[in-house]
Amino acid sequence: MVTAVVGANWGDEGKGKITDMLGEESDIIVRFQGGSNAGHTIVNDYGKFALHILPSGVFYNHTTSVIGNGVALNIPDLFKEIQGIVDRGVPMPKIKVSDRAQIVMPYHILFDQYEEERLAGKSFGSTKSGIAPFYSDKYAKVGIQVSELFDEELLREKLERICVQKNVILEHLYHKPTLNVDELMDTLREYRKMVEPYVCDVSAFLFEAREQGKRILLEGQLGSLKDPDHGIYPMVTSSSTLAAYGAIGAGIPP
Repeated sequence: MVTAVVGANWGDEGKGKITDMLGEESDIIVRFQGGSNAGHTIVNDYGKFALHILPSGVFYNHTTSVIGNGVALNIPDLFKEIQGIVDRGVPMPKIKVSDRAQIVMPYHILFDQYEEERLAGKSFGSTKSGIAPFYSDKYAKVGIQVSELFDEELLREKLERICVQKNVILEHLYHKPTLNVDELMDTLREYRKMVEPYVCDVSAFLFEAREQGKRILLEGQLGSLKDPDHGIYPMVTSSSTLAAYGAIGAGIPP
């Protein structure tokens, strides 16, 4: 059985609390969209926690926590959150990361900050987490999937193409320092070391789980009024916040 928890308003409806409650009876909990730009607050026997990218069911030993392909994956933030809960006595959660999830790059965060500065009083109130530049790259087909971390030759070629484009904007629009391919490659090598033990074909994992009758819970971020199609555009987020997107962002047939 697959259940989705999503927000009906702008977010802050209590999704984290509901997910935490339902998580007790779930086998797998999946984040399927969004990134580190919003969070869920959980209060339990371990204390009070604000989770931004980890699913809210990480406090249950019997659950597997999944980062789906629709997530804007900030790898350092993910592992900072994991370490943060473990340091407070929570058992190390069982984590799976989709090989199709795309990575929030350091330059996404920079571009987010620079654009907010450029727009000044006309800005959209970004959290400056790199979300809009990330999804812009995803749909422009220049994003970097987790799976691409494992082929350095092709990864470098792609980064070189990306830097040509990004550096024109950095130099002539924002008047900021340009990107260095070698530095970005070093960063991505570190990301690969961090995430490699957890990478899997999440679609196949969830398909097998459904075949076995496992209980799957999809955890949404924000709310329907922040959806880019059905929300208060343009004051919206950059990924769909609706339950229908759960199938796409997790890799489960509708």
